[in-house]
Amino acid sequence: MKKYIILGLVAMLVSSCAQQSLVTRESQYPLMYQERPLSIVVMPPINQTNHVEAKDFFYTTLYAPLCEKGYYVYSPMMTMEMFQTESAYDAERFLEADLSQFRNVLGADAAMFTIIKMWQRSQVGGSLTADVEYILRSTKTGQTLYQREGKISVDTSIHTTGGGLFGALADIAATAINTAATDKIVAGRKCTVYVLSDLPEGKYGAHYDKDQKLGAGKKFVTATVR
Repeated sequence: MKKYIILGLVAMLVSSCAQQSLVTRESQYPLMYQERPLSIVVMPPINQTNHVEAKDFFYTTLYAPLCEKGYYVYSPMMTMEMFQTESAYDAERFLEADLSQFRNVLGADAAMFTIIKMWQRSQVGGSLTADVEYILRSTKTGQTLYQREGKISVDTSIHTTGGGLFGALADIAATAINTAATDKIVAGRKCTVYVLSDLPEGKYGAHYDKDQKLGAGKKFVTATVR
């Protein structure tokens, strides 16, 4: 009997620790629920890699995931043209600056910044790996509402049913072709969807104002997706 009592107490302790370790979205992103932003302007990505084209193609991947999260997102085509005209193409200038002009001109409640820290394609291994930090800042108060970084690998490997040396060579060849053919926008969007999975939903989302107690993810996450 004593043995079962001890086991019961241990189980209760483990359960209690597990509950205490849960970090909710409300506790991790309190300003999201206080300010309740409705509209987001996506800033041109800050590219820290050697891939010059990464800035433009990654910019187009951010629109759909944010819309799916229930936010009104300004058209990337419209805003990019405005940024280039108004010399705001280099988002580095605004990362820690006053954002009120975007509220006054566009009516945006928040601005989404992204910093591309790595973009690597492995033809043989069959993967596209992106390390991107996402920072959502309020255009009203300038405070950071949401911040998370993810190093996400998109698995593009192919495994055939053939065995032996010829089967292995066929897999390598097929993987290389599939990796080269995988659209960069598709890979970028998968990265964004995964990292922003714990972003509290906006007004147009099904779980708006209902996800406060759901778990929040780690500030830095690594994962492999297909």
